[in-house]
Amino acid sequence: MRKSCDVVCDTPDGVRECTLHLPAEATIAAALEAARPLLGEAAADWAAAATGIFGRVCPREYVPADGDRIEIYRSLLVDPRSSRRARAAQMATSGRRGRR
Repeated sequence: MRKSCDVVCDTPDGVRECTLHLPAEATIAAALEAARPLLGEAAADWAAAATGIFGRVCPREYVPADGDRIEIYRSLLVDPRSSRRARAAQMATSGRRGRR
């Protein structure tokens, strides 16, 4: 029995995606190995990037189901929480306090 899964990653040149037909017992790691030559070496940090299924982080040992979308996540350049705090502090010192 085989399954079909999509592998998706976001690159500086845009989102790259491929559809794979894998053995039923294939893990996320096996899917990434199959997708690597199709998406290209520069598409993702193949060895260390976090992975998930439909927005939920999953380990590479996880066995996805037929039709799952395997996502390769890239590191954030800026921590959103720190950025939000810095903007709030700047607004507080400028006296704006979020008014429009």
